[in-house]
Amino acid sequence: MTLFARVADKSDWIEGGTGPWEIIIGLEVHAQVSSNSKLFSGASAEYGGEPNDHVSLVDAAMPGMLPVINKYCVEQAVRTGLGLKAEINEYSVFDRKNYFYPDLPQGYQISQFKQPIVGEGRVMLDMDENTQVEVGIERLHLEQDAGKSIHDQHPTMSMVDLNRSGVALMEIVSKPDMRSADEAKAYVSKVRTIMRYLGTCDGNMEEGSLRADVNVSVRKPGGEAGTRCEIKNVNSLRFMGQAIEYEARRQIDILEDGGSIDQQTRLFDPRKGETRSMRSKEEAHDYRYFPDPDLLPLEVEADWIADIKASLPELPDEKKARLVNDFGLTAYDAEVLIMEPASAGYFEDVAAGRDGKLAANWVINELFGRLNKEGTDIGDSPISANQLGAIVDMISDKTISGKIAKDVFEIAWTEAGVDPKQVVEDRGLKQVTDTGAIEAAVDEVIAANPDKVAAVAEKPAMVGWFVGQVMKATGGKANPQAVNELLKSKLGVE
Repeated sequence: MTLFARVADKSDWIEGGTGPWEIIIGLEVHAQVSSNSKLFSGASAEYGGEPNDHVSLVDAAMPGMLPVINKYCVEQAVRTGLGLKAEINEYSVFDRKNYFYPDLPQGYQISQFKQPIVGEGRVMLDMDENTQVEVGIERLHLEQDAGKSIHDQHPTMSMVDLNRSGVALMEIVSKPDMRSADEAKAYVSKVRTIMRYLGTCDGNMEEGSLRADVNVSVRKPGGEAGTRCEIKNVNSLRFMGQAIEYEARRQIDILEDGGSIDQQTRLFDPRKGETRSMRSKEEAHDYRYFPDPDLLPLEVEADWIADIKASLPELPDEKKARLVNDFGLTAYDAEVLIMEPASAGYFEDVAAGRDGKLAANWVINELFGRLNKEGTDIGDSPISANQLGAIVDMISDKTISGKIAKDVFEIAWTEAGVDPKQVVEDRGLKQVTDTGAIEAAVDEVIAANPDKVAAVAEKPAMVGWFVGQVMKATGGKANPQAVNELLKSKLGVE
């Protein structure tokens, strides 16, 4: 097997002075396990709290304190591995990764090195309607998080907060199969979505429960592997894209000037939009890994793994395929809807027994658009799925027009708990389908605009202007299709 599993599409190449270059990207995603307590202690894993408020004697590395594995965290790792279509290892080992830093009280991190809990898997990325990219998973291992050093609270001293120390992390290591910043962002987004469906990580990058180390190298297309640099602790998809593009260009410039790339760890500065050197890249032997003598090897039973697998929910790829098949959605619309479990559930409630495409249009364009504008999560939407479903029903049976439907949507958004059907009834918003009434309005508009009537013969598209005038005259209640047909007939437009 070659190091690089996929040949890049030429559209991903970057042009340099000496011709095209190919970017090679691998990611190490650090995902905080959703659990009440930490990996090796009973201390709370809740985010926030006063500094050093969620710290047990184990987390603080007090003498004689021994770690005890949290079975639920192991179960969450197995669930995640199954969601990533990965091999679950029934035998794994915890190691000590030795390094010294103020927020690591033991002087080592309990992690897994040669024998992780989860082996190889894969994630499929839908980059567009016609392009699917497979990214290999190298491994997933469990480890404990470090604490947090705080440098801006005192003029001469740094503070240490150990609330995060010992929190369970899953490190998901990809193969170097990505070839662009867009693919890297799509990969992290997909992994985050999978974990949210599984309930194994909340994926909140702002709170640090999901972050990534990004390995970037460049090479001539088809050439030898380049020396990689690692960009540490990127906690934003936007910053990830900027960091990859800057780092790739930096390496290309060095190589084209006759230099060489030093393997190193770098940080991304979002204010300057550039990466900067942090330290020379460590190799595994620098950490002096060895099995943790306080923890026995971890053995999980095949039956337990099978039970966890049987309890998995429908995952994003399967849900997307079902939405396309059952509701006739485009792959793009289905992809948008399945990004969050709550969004997919909301859509299915709206679409149940209704026109799936119409329901998707209203959920994606009207609801999601308004939620984004207001900065509101779908869980806090002022409009319930039942309310939006009622609006879709009235559009389908031609009780209201699309324009009136938007007015009803606005009323439902601002007046909590109203019944859209009652709103239409009480406010006289029903669509006019009486062809006699519509014809009268059409005749009035035609009679009032003889100059426009004369112009229609040369510019048939002006029929649209007449439609607008009739709709205005009827308060938007006239059936648009009937208006169109009557106008074309009376104006002699094909």
